[in-house]
Amino acid sequence: MTLLAAEPVATVSCRDVPWARARELAHAAPHPLPVRQVPFADAAGLTLAEGLCTPQPLPGFDTAAMDGYAVGPGPGPWRLEGVVRAGAAWEGGALAAGEAVEISTGAPVPPGARAVLPLEHALRNAARVRGPAPGEGKHIRRAGEDAPAGACLAPPGTRIGPALIGLAAACGHDTLPVRPRPRVRVLVTGDELVHTGRPDPGRVRDALGPLLPPLIDTMGGETTDVRHVPDHPAGSLATTVHATPGADVTVVTGSTSVGATDHLRVLLGESGARWIVDAVACRPGHPQLLAQLPDGHWILGLPGNPYAALTAAHTLLAPLLAGLTGRPLPALPRIPLTGDIRTASGRTRLLPVTWDGATARPVGGHRPAFLHGAALADALAAVPPHWSAGDPVPLILLS
Repeated sequence: MTLLAAEPVATVSCRDVPWARARELAHAAPHPLPVRQVPFADAAGLTLAEGLCTPQPLPGFDTAAMDGYAVGPGPGPWRLEGVVRAGAAWEGGALAAGEAVEISTGAPVPPGARAVLPLEHALRNAARVRGPAPGEGKHIRRAGEDAPAGACLAPPGTRIGPALIGLAAACGHDTLPVRPRPRVRVLVTGDELVHTGRPDPGRVRDALGPLLPPLIDTMGGETTDVRHVPDHPAGSLATTVHATPGADVTVVTGSTSVGATDHLRVLLGESGARWIVDAVACRPGHPQLLAQLPDGHWILGLPGNPYAALTAAHTLLAPLLAGLTGRPLPALPRIPLTGDIRTASGRTRLLPVTWDGATARPVGGHRPAFLHGAALADALAAVPPHWSAGDPVPLILLS
């Protein structure tokens, strides 16, 4: 607390923000990216920018739901008047009492038909068919019974998956209006890092360069570049941040505290950045931050310790990317948590847990620099300061 109070670059309202509030601020801060129209082949994983509506009723006509016979009013037997198959139109008139047509699943039902008699329930003899009289409308999908013309079937902000693409095709669309994936550039800072092989004494293998691109992908972003930025000379980070980014967001790992080699806060202050969050009341991941440069570019600072960075990414980066794509802030399930857990005064603890569908339990292996627990966990549990054993807590699902 005292450390942050000495920093002049952020307003008090942005400092040491409660964990749940930090998520809300990160989500609300950006305007969604501009809308694009894309073909179905490019739409999966993107976000629907406008409501998906159907210009026609679904189904578009009365449709047979079974192979069999479309029968007219009254009991049988029925005299066969023809055949109608899927993809073909019925060119005869309305069926009268005692009349029927042979019909295939998906074929248009002739007007006047009261029901479809399934093939397995029918007995055909030359041009006549017998069977138990089906109930009114049985095995007929009526035009518009799934959706009337003009119905909106998916709201803006829906993540586009295979089923939604198929639904859009059924509605008669060929493209979808989407928000594109936000482009994210990753800058990994630290003179102590090595990027291949085993580190020598005094050096540390970079875990965040490999970790962040797949994480960004699962959060709905697209990594444009991963670059190592040395701590020295002091202007290296500023030069890299202000270079033409070709991205919407720059994620900086390390350099978020106030040590001699931590330059990010000074850079943001000198750039006239608009602060959204300057530290979060959580553990680990307290010195994370989010700000916007005057040109609109987003800067997100993650701690250098890998597990702390992972928790911070789920706290600020995931909501920011959701806001940029117009998705709602994900609602987190609240699940009873058990185990011997030490809470943190005034801060939310983020712990890796397993979840069996009913109860969550800590995995362990979650020191700030250690990813063992997170690698095995189903979720991160956000444990509030006044938690008691068995109380439900929010879970961020990792799979």
